[in-house]
Amino acid sequence: MSQVCLVVGAGPGIGSAVGMAFAKEGYGVALAARNSARLQPHCDDIRRSTGRAARAYSADAGNEDSLRALFAQVTAELGAPEVVVYNAAHAHKGRPTTVTPQQWIDDFHTNVVGALVCAQLAAPAMREQGHGTILFTGGGFAHEPSAPYASLSADKAALRNLTYSLAQELGGHGIHVATVTVYGLLQVGTHFDPQRIAGHYVRLHHQPRGKFEIEVIYK
Repeated sequence: MSQVCLVVGAGPGIGSAVGMAFAKEGYGVALAARNSARLQPHCDDIRRSTGRAARAYSADAGNEDSLRALFAQVTAELGAPEVVVYNAAHAHKGRPTTVTPQQWIDDFHTNVVGALVCAQLAAPAMREQGHGTILFTGGGFAHEPSAPYASLSADKAALRNLTYSLAQELGGHGIHVATVTVYGLLQVGTHFDPQRIAGHYVRLHHQPRGKFEIEVIYK
């Protein structure tokens, strides 16, 4: 089996661009989202462009059982992922005084808990191999919160915090944990073109042990 990159929360933006970037590096790619049918064109494009295996999977990033089933299926079909990219995000637009507690909890499950679960599922095989990479898509709200997006702002800050604590725990085992903190709206053909951003995920993965960056701020 080839080296495998799993992207959780894949879509037409950063997720599919990261999948393409790693396929060009020789990786088999697993793209996962709630609606796997929407990922099929991206998988087809990856296969045509690179000749690498690319498969679409259904998974709910906010559901632990769904993520466990995803990792089991990907490992059985492609192999244990050497690279796991958590790109899932969900937000209810709402200010601190208007967002409901349940909305806040639902967002947190997708934006932070899902990332934690993926790290916990990926880490054992990576520890055994002595290497691996876990990358999270962060956001500028982690540093500069926005009142209209109160829950997303808090969650991106929590995700950044989680990245740093995981890096402290797993770095000594050769596992690179990092976040790409994106300050801006994605737009093809601009500085915020997903393909340009995806290059930083690949660069982080190739950094040698002892020189791991924990955060790339892209602005």
